[in-house]
Amino acid sequence: QVQLVESGGGLVHAGDSLRLSCAASGRSLSSNAMAWFRQAPGKEREFVAANNGGGDYIKYTDSVRGRFTISRDNAKSTVYLQMNSLNPEDTAVYYCAAGRTLPTRASGLYDYWGQGTQVTVSS
Repeated sequence: QVQLVESGGGLVHAGDSLRLSCAASGRSLSSNAMAWFRQAPGKEREFVAANNGGGDYIKYTDSVRGRFTISRDNAKSTVYLQMNSLNPEDTAVYYCAAGRTLPTRASGLYDYWGQGTQVTVSS
C-alpha cells in the first residue's frame, strides 16, 4: 500500500516562499506521475502541478506558472513544490497525489493521495 505524507505548509506573508515536500512509502513511485493539487475553502480541488517519473515532462496550472516549481528526488521517494511570490489566492490545503505514467490535470487519474498540508498566505 502506498502512503503519501505532505509537509512544509504554514502561515506566511504575501511575497514569501515555501517548499512543500511529499514523502512516499510502500513501493517505488519512480515511474509514476506525481502531482500537487490544492483546495481552498468553499472551492473544488484544483490541479497545481505534475511531473513524470524522470521529472522532465511537467505541467502547471496557469496561475502558478513562473512562481511554483515541481521537482522530485526518486532516490528519496520525495516530490517537492517550491512556491515563490505567494499571494493570498494561494491559500489552500495542498495535496500530493501519485498516478499513472504521464502527468495529467485530471484528479480522477491519480490513485494515491496524501492527507494534505495547509498553506495560508496573509496579505
